[in-house]
Amino acid sequence: MDLNGVSAVVSGGASGLGEATVRDLAAHGSKVVIADLNEDKGKAIADEIGGIFVKTDVSAEAEVAAAVQAAVDSGAPLRVIVNSAGIGWAERTVNREGAPHAFETYQKVISINLFGTFNLMRIGAAAIAKTEPADADGERGVIVNTASVAALEGQTGQLAYSASKGGIVGMTVPAARDLSVIGVRVNTICPGIIDTPIYGEGEAADEWKKKLSAPVAFPKRLGTATEFAHLVRMLIENDYMNAETIRFDGGIRFQPK
Repeated sequence: MDLNGVSAVVSGGASGLGEATVRDLAAHGSKVVIADLNEDKGKAIADEIGGIFVKTDVSAEAEVAAAVQAAVDSGAPLRVIVNSAGIGWAERTVNREGAPHAFETYQKVISINLFGTFNLMRIGAAAIAKTEPADADGERGVIVNTASVAALEGQTGQLAYSASKGGIVGMTVPAARDLSVIGVRVNTICPGIIDTPIYGEGEAADEWKKKLSAPVAFPKRLGTATEFAHLVRMLIENDYMNAETIRFDGGIRFQPK
């Protein structure tokens, strides 16, 4: 899929992995819609790259539909959906005081991470289906979802997060099979520990990152958002990549804690 001259929707595009992806796609000629709740940051990035910002709660159907429509109305055919919006959460199934995991927080994580991904995937795919094929194979578009290695080997306290990300992995193959009839490919990335602003800056942050990177096989560091964005673009540009879940983690294997 050639990124030049197409439109893309990136959820969570105002920070971290999403922001890096937005900048990479824009640098390669895409008109990018940033679908995010952070209005100030989202608008600033959109102005900088010549994109579009739409304030979006990915779990809200009307807001996701508005973000997709903005891409459709941009004048460039909608070809790319990248799901990178999500939240983390740490809570044991039963804590040390004997209290059960809060049902409300479990529902919130599932709603944003899993339902939100499905929401943009389905609405985005329906819009992509209305475009003309982009090549002789009949391809119309590409969807890249973001899960986590926690979907495969979640740690203590990651029940809700792992369940939400595992659901995304579980959707990959059936979604790719469903959407193949309209020429849309679907792949999922499972990042390990990526260096984003969430870890902060300064000496204390550097020490914490060093500890986090200890289980990484090679290279012995955290991944970068730029490297993640490069992988997203590779999955879009390589037309034979479909229905795959790719670990992006430097060979890390999580221990229970």
